[in-house]
Amino acid sequence: MNKEEYKKYAEEHEDWAPGWDAIDECFEKLYPGQEPEHFGTNIISRAMMGGDEYLDGYSIYTSPNGYKHLVTYGMNELYSNEEALENEFSKWGYEMTIKLPVETSEECQWAISMMSNLARYTFTQERWFEPLQFIAGNGQSINWDIESAITALLIVNDTEVPGVNTIHGKLDFMQLVGITEQELQAIKADPSKASVLIELMRKDNPMLVTDLLRTKNYLY
Repeated sequence: MNKEEYKKYAEEHEDWAPGWDAIDECFEKLYPGQEPEHFGTNIISRAMMGGDEYLDGYSIYTSPNGYKHLVTYGMNELYSNEEALENEFSKWGYEMTIKLPVETSEECQWAISMMSNLARYTFTQERWFEPLQFIAGNGQSINWDIESAITALLIVNDTEVPGVNTIHGKLDFMQLVGITEQELQAIKADPSKASVLIELMRKDNPMLVTDLLRTKNYLY
């Protein structure tokens, strides 16, 4: 689709959201026929309206493997934008995901708040996330409401949803994986241990679900 065709299509379809559609299509392949729980952010709180919310929403899918699979909407170019047509990456080039071994969407709200904060960091500081990068916390549980040994995050490509090329450029799915403070310190001391940690974790947890009840350390 060239720019003229793009512009014409966008004018004829005012609600066209190719980046949004790309996310939905990727997850439809993994969860065919499933209608996810979707949470839209308050419009007046969004950055375009002067607020501090940089995401338009979140979807929560239920995996047959026993966990919730969350995905953000807003890190990639969601809506029609002629200037984004020939970009290499769709805005930041990814959406964030996380997998939680819980039964209800209410138990996912802390993760939604966390991803909102991470999106704000990326947009305001212009620093994006890449595979095997760690996100350190303050040494406390990543869910402030409960005690947990999981204090930081490691980024990987989502274990189930591959990246795609969209009309606005490449779109990947960066999965947030909870890690312990001991694992974080080991990676800080030797960044090559990030890939070692992932391989060790996958032996017990192939989909890299973030379990806040985990106390086992995989790096010493």
